[in-house]
Amino acid sequence: MSSANRADNEKRIRYLIDTLNQASRAYYGGEDELMDNFEWDKLFDELSTLEQETGIIYPDSPTQVVSEDEEDIDGIKEEHEFKALSLDKTKSIAKFVKWAKDMLVWLSVKLDGCTLVVTYDDGKLVKVVTRGDGVIGTNITHLAPAFLNMPRTLKGVKGHLVIRGEAVMTYADFDAYNMTLEEPYANPRNLVAGSLNAKKPSDIKDRHITWVPFTLVHTDENITSWGERMDYLESLGFEVVKHKSYTSDTLESGIEEFTADVENGIYPYPADGLVECYDDTVYAAGGSVTHHHATRAGYALKWQDEVAQTELAGIEWSCAAQCITPVALFKPVALEGTTVKRASLANISECKRLGIGGAGSKIGVIKANKIIPKVVVVSEKVGDFEIPDTCPVCGAPTKIHKSASGAETLHCISEGCVAKKLSKFSRFVSKDGVNVDGLSKANLQKFINFGWIHEYADIYKLNRYFDVLRQADGFGDRSVEKLDAAIQGAKIVRADHLLYALNIPQVGHDVIKKLLANYSYADLIANVMDACVKNDLTRYTAIEGLGPEKSGAFVKWFMDDDNVAMLNNIMAEITVEEVVRVETGNKCEGLTFVVTGDVYMFRNRKALQAYVESQGGKVTGSVTKKTDYLINNDVTSESGKNKKAKELGVPIISEKEFVDRYSVD
Repeated sequence: MSSANRADNEKRIRYLIDTLNQASRAYYGGEDELMDNFEWDKLFDELSTLEQETGIIYPDSPTQVVSEDEEDIDGIKEEHEFKALSLDKTKSIAKFVKWAKDMLVWLSVKLDGCTLVVTYDDGKLVKVVTRGDGVIGTNITHLAPAFLNMPRTLKGVKGHLVIRGEAVMTYADFDAYNMTLEEPYANPRNLVAGSLNAKKPSDIKDRHITWVPFTLVHTDENITSWGERMDYLESLGFEVVKHKSYTSDTLESGIEEFTADVENGIYPYPADGLVECYDDTVYAAGGSVTHHHATRAGYALKWQDEVAQTELAGIEWSCAAQCITPVALFKPVALEGTTVKRASLANISECKRLGIGGAGSKIGVIKANKIIPKVVVVSEKVGDFEIPDTCPVCGAPTKIHKSASGAETLHCISEGCVAKKLSKFSRFVSKDGVNVDGLSKANLQKFINFGWIHEYADIYKLNRYFDVLRQADGFGDRSVEKLDAAIQGAKIVRADHLLYALNIPQVGHDVIKKLLANYSYADLIANVMDACVKNDLTRYTAIEGLGPEKSGAFVKWFMDDDNVAMLNNIMAEITVEEVVRVETGNKCEGLTFVVTGDVYMFRNRKALQAYVESQGGKVTGSVTKKTDYLINNDVTSESGKNKKAKELGVPIISEKEFVDRYSVD
């Protein structure tokens, strides 16, 4: 190799390393994406080839180090008890099958989230640590209550248990949460990564992040089969990663089966490939370690992205609660077994990065993670990318917002824009509201963008658009029939659910319960209208727990003619059922209870709370000196509430003891 060629190669290798490392830091830190996986893989493959051909390898090359899952997460750093090394990867099915040799292997989905290592001692969760660089991670044990499928205690388990799993979000939960943000995340994995820096569990609990175990790293039990270890985790109540055993003779058919399941949406979490591991855990532990990869710990197959070339038909601007998102519309193409004709472009910055033009531009499209259509390249630009200066939903002016990281997003300046009221529509159709079962935020957003929904009553008139809806992406006869059935089922609404659905400021479940304990729904509406006429904002302050502020908020809502008209439009579509009033008594009078854990004799904890309150008692969320009883069916557990109760001398009673003492009929 000439010195000139070597200098050119060194320059290119250095550029690739710096570019890939910068993109990795953004990706693993939950920031805006600098490039998609397709482009990253392309540059990584180029770097690997150059390193092999030239022998020029720098220590900070992404081929030599483990990518850190969370460079920017605050917290105490600590060394892993068992190194969380990454797996060697391939895109070759032949190499993947060859690795199995003639041994029994387990195939599982390679989840695209953030790895968390969870430790239990004698059945008690004691530690949650991020993967970090595989050797040192960040302790985020304080966030454990926020993760689904991560129990704080495991009944009957003794000894030391270390489990490695992936924190992930379903696409449905990601879409629902993402559309409420002023600066949406590019994908579920970025949102999960950004969530790991939360200060307390309540900050991220509504994101519905699930932790899915993918291997049992250590147990004091003598279990040397990987499959039996996963069975053991399932017996403890964990939802584990989808897995199935194969030999090298059947592995290829297994790859096809797993891939088809992901493509068809059977598995709800994002995945970017498959993983195989040996059933014999003793054999697997005996491999060597190269470049931070354990050679026998497992082998990953990264799916080859199928790129379809097509022509851009135009850009549609989709309104959500906080921003207006560009969506590419293009000539339909067959991709991963389905027909694709649209793909989100995320934000203005992504459009500029790709060099998106106007109609007629030639583009390349993939299905990221086999699921999400994504534009990855513009091969021929025609015309210019135009940003609308008015909102496509309400017609108000738009403005471009630039975040601290430089991401540009488009926003409607009107606070009255229907699209900005998405969260209110979502509350209206929720289970606590009128309960239009299965009508998601994502579909509500679509119907708003289509111009079908302007007010709550329009939800009951969606059947006017069913013929059009059957032709829309993601819909068909069956889904339209289910939506129709859900809407019809929501035409009979309990009074407390309707009042909650109306999104009246400061009027939540507790206020509604108190109002309907004193009035029937019909009487309450007549009464509040009378209060409006007389400008009597303190009409309901005589009800215990309703001060001037809440009473005033309730009356003021009905003083707005638009609100009353909106309610009348709803009433034309529904029938209101009166709430059956609970008989009251004094069996719990003057007593304060805390309820924790599962209940079995009452329908749920809310039902138990309702009984206590109907009998003059009070239920609070935390154990204090003022607590009279802690109700916990696991009386002997070492939970935080049990410990606090013992420390303060608060009696701990089971649900049955409560029923026996307070004469529940």
